[in-house]
Amino acid sequence: MTSDHELLSAWSAGDKRAGNRLFQRYFEPIGRFFLSKVSVGVDDLVQRTFLALLERAGQLDEDTNVRAYLFGIARKTLLRRFRDQYRNGRYFDALATSVADLAESPSQLVGQQQQLQLLLAALREIPLDHQIVLELYFWEEMPARAIATVLEIPEGTVRSRIRRAKQLLAERLQEQPAQPELLRSTIDELDHWARSLRDRVGQR
Repeated sequence: MTSDHELLSAWSAGDKRAGNRLFQRYFEPIGRFFLSKVSVGVDDLVQRTFLALLERAGQLDEDTNVRAYLFGIARKTLLRRFRDQYRNGRYFDALATSVADLAESPSQLVGQQQQLQLLLAALREIPLDHQIVLELYFWEEMPARAIATVLEIPEGTVRSRIRRAKQLLAERLQEQPAQPELLRSTIDELDHWARSLRDRVGQR
C-alpha cells in the first residue's frame, strides 16, 4: 500500500489523484473528530485541516507520523474556532473547558441505545483535550506516542492524561440521570461502548 508520506509528497508535487487518495483515507476519522464536538461548519473545518497539511508537507521528515500530524492540525483548527468564540473576554482552556461549556451542539446519535447516549453526553462534559485523548485512544486506537504528536506533549504525560480522562468520564457518567445498573454497565464495558459510539457518531 502506498504510504501516507508518498501520497502527501505526490500531492505536494501537484498529483491531485494522490491528494484524493489521502483525503479518502482520512476523511471519515477527521470528520468524526469534528462531528463529536460541533454541528455547524464541519465540512469547512475538514477542508481547512487537509489544506493545512498540504501547506506544511515540506516541513515533515520521514519519521513524522502523517496520521497523527493530521489530527494535530485538526485539533489546532478546532481550538482556533473555539478561541474565536471567546473573544468577548472569556478565557478558553482546552484542559478546563468542555464542549458543553461552549454550548456547542455536536451531531446527534443515530439510534437510541441508552449507553451510547449516556457516554456521548458525558464525553461532551469533560474538558476538550481530555475528550480528544479518549477519542484518539478508543476510536482511532492510537498508541500513546502518536497521541503525544497530536497534543504536542511528552508520551508519559499522555499516559497520565488517559488515566485522568477515564476518571473524569466515569465521574460524569455517574452524574447522568440513569438507572444505576445502566451506568454500571456503561462504565464496566467502557471499551465496548466507546467503540460502538465511534461507529454511530457522524451518521447523517
